[in-house]
Amino acid sequence: MEKIRIALDGPSGAGKSSLAKAIAKNMGIVYVDTGALYRSIGLYVNRQGIDPHSPEAVAACLPDIALSLAFNEQGQRVILNGEDVSDKIRTPEMSMYASAVSAIPAVRAFLLETQRAITRTSSVIMDGRDIGTVIIPDAEVKIFLVASPEARAKRRYAELLAKGETCTYEEVLSDMIQRDKNDSGRAIAPAIPAEDAVFLDNSDLTFDETVEAALAMIREKTEG
Repeated sequence: MEKIRIALDGPSGAGKSSLAKAIAKNMGIVYVDTGALYRSIGLYVNRQGIDPHSPEAVAACLPDIALSLAFNEQGQRVILNGEDVSDKIRTPEMSMYASAVSAIPAVRAFLLETQRAITRTSSVIMDGRDIGTVIIPDAEVKIFLVASPEARAKRRYAELLAKGETCTYEEVLSDMIQRDKNDSGRAIAPAIPAEDAVFLDNSDLTFDETVEAALAMIREKTEG
């Protein structure tokens, strides 16, 4: 197989990470979770007591951050200053921190080369907010995954309950709608589709149906 780069974008909670992992496994390519990088910076900012909405304060701490990705049988692991933080960044609080710091230009510039470097050496599927518009605008396949806020909130609520988190569906839905507003309306790298992206709405699809639909789109783009 020739080297292929797949950009998977879409709003929070659409199921990008799960879909990207399934496609990577099916196709035998590398999955890169870019959101984990922003979550890791959010975790560092949180630990330092820095306001994630202060561009100046966040930018000032970036030289103290060393981030790298490792890949093993568990998939992608994120290493922050020598510590594997892959599990520590998967909380609702870090989700909001990630949304805040990812709106800061200095943070996006800091991570841009880390993300692009991986695409030069491997076939990858990369998910995030601006993969097809900024990170790899010349990707062979660009998919924009969408689902209604209600469908996404139901899935996220079920995930949080399974992890033992205490929350209500209404709280999750409210957070989802607020994050959608933040991510799509911001000036820096808004969560909008690339002009040549294909849309995949999985509001009423099962996970397996979503995977099959995405694989069909990829085949059409690469074999057509």
